[in-house]
Amino acid sequence: MSQSRHEERQQRLKDKVDARIEAAQIERGILLVFTGNGKGKTTAAFGTVCRTVGHGKKAAVVQFIKGSWDNGERELLEPHGVPFHVMATGFTWDTQNRETDTIACLETWYHAKQLLCDPKLDLVVLDELTYMVAYHYLSLDDVVNALKNRPESMSVIITGRACHKTLLELADTVTEMRPIKHAFDVGIKAQKGIDW
Repeated sequence: MSQSRHEERQQRLKDKVDARIEAAQIERGILLVFTGNGKGKTTAAFGTVCRTVGHGKKAAVVQFIKGSWDNGERELLEPHGVPFHVMATGFTWDTQNRETDTIACLETWYHAKQLLCDPKLDLVVLDELTYMVAYHYLSLDDVVNALKNRPESMSVIITGRACHKTLLELADTVTEMRPIKHAFDVGIKAQKGIDW
């Protein structure tokens, strides 16, 4: 391809991008959903938390399911003013007790709802919330109501597999992580600093 044809093509691309940027003038917080069966949902959410904090903005994290196990993201972000609220029971397939899991979920959701009302926060991450809705530990209506009534400037990220259709429809941005290969499937152990 000649230099002039390349320049013409790049200019057309630039014109399209510039037009889309010009058309996007609404300023408000957004709801993002990172879902799917692939690795990287929580990692993507924490990348956004780092970006938020790096710009001097305020973020908070609520983790359903993860429990009290070692958490590199928390070790890094809490000293930088990012509060964490973590569901005490950990992975629901470990406890296998619906009653205690539901109680733990509702206690964690109580903290999440407080955060979702805080106008000083720019970003709230609801990590693995999708499971809480799918397992009926949380009322979908309660979650939707809290999301719709948050401060207008607040963004929220929901992570987890099998996100409910209603949350997908409510979201401004939805990303589905799709597995191609995973080291764990061939017997490679989860690694500190990579997987958690």
